[in-house]
Amino acid sequence: MSLTLGEILRLPGLEAMCVRAGAGNLQRRVRWPYVAENEGIAEWVMGGELVFVTGINHPRGEANLLSLVEDGDAVGIAGLVILTGGSFLHDIPTAVIDRAEQLGLPLIEQPYALKMVVVTHLIGTALVQMAQVRRTRDDILGQLLTGDYPSLAIARQRAAHLALDEPRLVVALRLSGVEGLFERHGLAQGERVWQATQQGVENHLESWCAAHPGAIMAQLPGDLFVLLLAAAPGLHASLADLYRALLGTAGALGLNMGLSSLATDCSQYRRALEQARQALEVAQNLRPANGLCDFSELGVLRLLQGVGDRSLIDDFVAQTLGPLVTPARKHPHVLVHTLDALLKENANGLKAAQRLGLHRNTLNQRIQRIEQLSGQSLDDPLFRMNASVALLVWRMREAQGKE
Repeated sequence: MSLTLGEILRLPGLEAMCVRAGAGNLQRRVRWPYVAENEGIAEWVMGGELVFVTGINHPRGEANLLSLVEDGDAVGIAGLVILTGGSFLHDIPTAVIDRAEQLGLPLIEQPYALKMVVVTHLIGTALVQMAQVRRTRDDILGQLLTGDYPSLAIARQRAAHLALDEPRLVVALRLSGVEGLFERHGLAQGERVWQATQQGVENHLESWCAAHPGAIMAQLPGDLFVLLLAAAPGLHASLADLYRALLGTAGALGLNMGLSSLATDCSQYRRALEQARQALEVAQNLRPANGLCDFSELGVLRLLQGVGDRSLIDDFVAQTLGPLVTPARKHPHVLVHTLDALLKENANGLKAAQRLGLHRNTLNQRIQRIEQLSGQSLDDPLFRMNASVALLVWRMREAQGKE
């Protein structure tokens, strides 16, 4: 766990530090403070650092400061701190502030009167303390999620002490397409891209959790990201927004998520993680439009994930629903939606018409068309079962245009 730039600026003793640009990005996480002694910083940082510029060991004119802003943005530093008020830098040039604001790079002014040793000590101490809290929390969460604890009673007590023994949903996330990444870039470059992408996703998830009360990210060995969430209205919509945002961070890689049912207390976290993993496997196989599969909604899809040949599922959906698709029309899937509404209303035509906002005669015409094109009768229970299963898959992929 790291601290956000905003949290660092609120540390007692750092009140004199002033944000001059990039105030909208103070949620960036700071990995460590770094004092820049050289002319440039690009080759000396790895991303996530809070970089301090003093001007003591190297002249820092406007051109050099602009270069540092450009380099810092390119390598992904958390922010740039410029010391002013001494004999080296009197103030920050307006052009530097403007460029940092354009890039969204947090630019902070620190008076020389605030000693660097005090600043770095305060930040370093806070980061170490936060890391210790994170290790303790990850330790107990790891035990609860895997069931690897010597005593449930002790694990429960530790969880209660850390405010973890509460009803939670578990989300399992994993990046996909990793093999293709290494094939495109080779082992060395592929490893760098992979690690950078993993770190980017982790940072995004930490920021997301900080903005959502009750949300916690758990660190487990391997490439699986795990979130523990409090049940709340609109959760699926929030996770859909998170999925879209993470796709930008994932770059060329894909991303899938699986959501568990509610674990009423920490003793059920292990079961919840297994459910989230199962839902994740279904998401990886069937690729839902919003990237998310909910274990409580899987039903027969939990059986379909056992089908090793994906083409069998695609063929089944195409054979069952394909005849109802009319590509030449403005709304090519109107008959599929009609069939879906009918099945959701247990073949009750009146309720289906109300669901679709149609006159009953219009619905009857569509039913006749469905039976004509499919060669099946809606009175046939086998057809209704096959259509229901096919529609489960189809609905998951509808928004991606894969139906």
